Order: sequence, then C-alpha cells, then structure tokens
Amino acid sequence: MSEHSRSMSEGQTQGTGNPALRFHLVVPATIREAWVQASSFLAASGVDDAAHHAELLLRHELEMERAAYLVALPDALPEAVIGRFEEAISRRAAGEPTQYIIGWQHFYGLPFEVTPDVLIPRPETELLVEAVIAEAGRLWPEDAPLEVADVGTGSGAIACTLAHLRPAWRVTAGDISPAALRVAERNAERLGVAARLSWLQGDLLAPFAGRGLDILVSNPPYIPAGDLAGLMREVRDYEPRTALDGGADGLDPYRRLVAMLPLLGAAPRLIGFEVGQGQAHDVAALLKSAGYSSKLVIVPDLAGIERHVIGVR
Repeated sequence: MSEHSRSMSEGQTQGTGNPALRFHLVVPATIREAWVQASSFLAASGVDDAAHHAELLLRHELEMERAAYLVALPDALPEAVIGRFEEAISRRAAGEPTQYIIGWQHFYGLPFEVTPDVLIPRPETELLVEAVIAEAGRLWPEDAPLEVADVGTGSGAIACTLAHLRPAWRVTAGDISPAALRVAERNAERLGVAARLSWLQGDLLAPFAGRGLDILVSNPPYIPAGDLAGLMREVRDYEPRTALDGGADGLDPYRRLVAMLPLLGAAPRLIGFEVGQGQAHDVAALLKSAGYSSKLVIVPDLAGIERHVIGVR
C-alpha cells in the first residue's frame, strides 16, 4: 500500500492547531475523484459550500483556470499535487479561510493578494465603491482631479479599485497596520495603479491632518466587541481583530472619524461608509450632525441589509 492509499480520516491535522482529523486522499484518483473526496471531508468538517472550496483549492494546486480544470476532471491527479492538496484541505477543514490558503481574493473583478494581516474583501464592499463612484459623478466631472482618502485600507481593495476606475483621482490610503500597508502596496503595483496612489500609516484620520479632501471613504471595524466570540470561526480565529473590533456597540470608529474631521485642511464634500447590520441610521445621524445633511443615502446590500451610508455636504 502506498503512503497515500489510506483512509481519509486517519491521523491528526498538522500545522493547524486544531484537533480536526487530517485529510488523506485515497489514491490513485482522478481529479474528479479527488474533488469528491475533498468535498465530502470539508462538508463533514462543517465547511459551508464545501464543493466550491474544494474546487478552488484543487484548482490552485493544479494551477488551472476553471475551463481547463473542467476538461481535466477525468485525468489522473498528478502525484506531485497530492501532499499539497491534502495539506490545503486539512487547513480549510480546521477553519482557515480558503482565501488565505490560496493567497488571493477577487474584488470588483480584480485579483487582490490577501494575507492574515488584512481583512478578506467582501462582495458587499463592491457596492460601496459603486455608490461612491455614482454620487461623485453627480457632483463632479468624471475627469476631475479629486483628492480621495481610503481610511483603513487593509488589502487596498477600495483604494486600488477607485484608482483603477477613476484614473484622474488622487487616492491616498491609510491604515494603522504597517503590514497591511505592505500588502496594499503590492496589490497596487500588481494592478498597475501604484503611480496614482500614496500611503499613510496611522490611526484613522490622524495621518491626514492638514490635507484637503474631496471624498472620504472607509470600511472601518464595526463588529461590537461582545459579538466577536460568536463570529464564524473563519473570521473569529483568522482575520485580524483590529479590522473587526468596533468597540462596545461597533460605532466607535465612526464617532472617532467624524470627531477627527476638523483635523483636515478641508472637509470632504462626500463621505461613504460601510456599516454593520442595524448601524446605518446611527451612522447617518453622526454624518448629519457633522454637516452632511445636503444628501444622506442608505444603500442596502444584496441581502437587503442597510450596509452603506453616503453623506454629502
């Protein structure tokens, strides 16, 4: 019997710190059979949409786009891939997000590097980008050289996407984490927008002191501290806490951002925030108290949750 001709549930997960059983393929196996075995193992480990995650991890190890993968399903799984695929599935079964295992996540159709130093970009945040772009289009010509700040940039998903969509904008991205800024800078270089971006390290608006802004956009931490323990294990145990913890009620970052607006050389005319469930009206009230009463818009996400607040002064 070869080393890999073993039960899928033999042994302990290694390198994950989790007592879940380690995944072992029963081989020889075709690519399709490997996917089926991995899907079953992930589902039994409590992973939602297990078949999708198994495919992403298998395609990553095979270095195949989906069309080539589908054609290759009847082929034998290469021996060189087996150990890496077993390790990847074991890590996912233990709770580690697929995006951290493969090292990237698409946002607005663009590939972004992600590491445990940054929050994984979510599809709902794409709607914040769209809302900011749309409202800016009503206030300025598309080619206006606007000064834009992305506060708490993380992977740089918002900043890089805005720079990609609006080449005339001058986007400055800030984050309290030097490690996150390094990831964001690499993404900007890879996406070809680095020349239109600058970076500031510091807490919220502090590094922007004295700067005049036209647009401020932010997806700050907004999870109430008491709710962190109840988050999905993929989020709670792996994503950076500083990108999640919004204080006692989740609103601390918004209060602080609004309170710091006087630090700027000129207050932005347009502000766009992503918010947590049930927070939109409180954040809208904060913006209104700061003079953003010309227009206040609450934008729902695809699940109908009031997810973004847009304010204009």
